[in-house]
Amino acid sequence: FARHPRTKARMEQFRIKLPKSIKVTEPLSYLEAVNLLMDAKVVLTDSGGLQEESTALGVPCITLRDNTERPITITEGTNVLVGSDPQRIRTAFEEVMAGHSKAGRVPDLWDGHASERIVAAIDGWLEKAAEE
Repeated sequence: FARHPRTKARMEQFRIKLPKSIKVTEPLSYLEAVNLLMDAKVVLTDSGGLQEESTALGVPCITLRDNTERPITITEGTNVLVGSDPQRIRTAFEEVMAGHSKAGRVPDLWDGHASERIVAAIDGWLEKAAEE
């Protein structure tokens, strides 16, 4: 559990204790987080970025929110929204652990070649501007 400082404060405020079987860490760098995601069986998160990364890596994602600004991770990816209801969270988790996770796919254009497409578009604009 890579715990955000605000989450830590809330947990202390509400006296929430985690079982010893859950390893708690400080927030992770991007590369550290992706490294953990690559080997994860499932991700439980409220982070938009983790919704995207888990989809890109094909890892089931359970999002503990009622909505998302990354809807493609739901329509095409591995993400499911469960809100904050403990029973919905537990049910989604148990489904993944039983091998019944949502079958998603990596969305079109999530191929790691965005920079090449951007450079090509800029080159096209520059060529057009030079002609004008």
